[in-house]
Amino acid sequence: MSSSFKRVFLIVMDSVGIGEAPDAGQFNDVGADTLGHIAEKMNGLHMPTIGKMGLSNIREIQGIEKAEQPLAHYTKMQEASNGKDTMTGHWEIMGLYIDQPFQTFPEGFPDDLLQQLEEKTGRKIIGNKPASGTEIIKELGKEHMETGALIVYTSADSVLQIAAHEDIVPIEEQYKICQIARELTKNDKYMVGRVIARPFVGEPGAFERTSNRHDYALKPFGRTVMNDLKDEGYDVVALGKISDIYDGEGVTEEIRTKDNDDGMEKFIQSMEKDFHGLNFLNLVDFDAKYGHRRDPEGYGKALETFDKRLPEVLEKLNDDDLLIITADHGNDPVHHGTDHTREYVPLLVHHKGISEGKELSLRNTFADIGATVAENFKVKMPAHGVSFLKDIK
Repeated sequence: MSSSFKRVFLIVMDSVGIGEAPDAGQFNDVGADTLGHIAEKMNGLHMPTIGKMGLSNIREIQGIEKAEQPLAHYTKMQEASNGKDTMTGHWEIMGLYIDQPFQTFPEGFPDDLLQQLEEKTGRKIIGNKPASGTEIIKELGKEHMETGALIVYTSADSVLQIAAHEDIVPIEEQYKICQIARELTKNDKYMVGRVIARPFVGEPGAFERTSNRHDYALKPFGRTVMNDLKDEGYDVVALGKISDIYDGEGVTEEIRTKDNDDGMEKFIQSMEKDFHGLNFLNLVDFDAKYGHRRDPEGYGKALETFDKRLPEVLEKLNDDDLLIITADHGNDPVHHGTDHTREYVPLLVHHKGISEGKELSLRNTFADIGATVAENFKVKMPAHGVSFLKDIK
């Protein structure tokens, strides 16, 4: 198993878009600019390390200086698949396209689906509308505690979310309920990307969601580069919600994380391990805590906190390690609505052998990352994507 880089570290900053994609109009996202608008609201972002890597060289971001000698090669990527959700973006990163977007339910779920869910779980359902998770438990949490009814809600994304209090519906029962919902939504007419358990605790007026969230994804509709890596004996370490996104496919080790800080801590710890393969981290807070909640200041502070940990990451890289930093879609916190935005995403590629990073050509698909990883480890190339391995040496 000879390869150019022994270890590839891939960080997905969930939802950190870098400006509207050319087809943003088809997704009602003209004008979306996650990073740009956050930087404006913050009067400039203070992210010196990612700045030195070349983030503002991709395009100017207020507060982040252009690097004269970037530490990374840099460009932006355009999504090829028909969608703007987490699964579509991540599956494409690993070489798999989605032509048919997952079903969304902006008016709530059909009665026949909810009836089946009530029959199979023995619990009534309340809610059934698009909502912010924190708002709907404020609104319906007391009724749920009094009746035991499940709070079911969705968003403009392809999700069916079930919120329940851990003292009313024990966590194991919550997970079983979500498994039932997942089976029911494998039917084409209800096909959602993810069913999500959203447990909470506390008293009315002071409810808090817990870290026992669990995602029930669909298995990828085809093989990804991760499957080929695993089959060829390489390590595929999945941190954060990566294992959930791929439903465990192609994963050799799963490391759960509570939030961005915990994710970075565990990622940095995992860099000390000797392995041969891919280490894949998703940082979900940008999206879940700040993007959907339309909180540009919170989002900006989270980005700055992430940047403070980057020097440790760069320091721990070995000579034969590769670091890739990117995103999976946008989620502009000043855009209309509460959901993802169709945007370009940044691509920063760093290794110790770079004396001065250069601009790579615009990538027409996220799958170029998967193709690069596949070429590096000499496994089967994915059906989509063009490797940039030769351009980063």
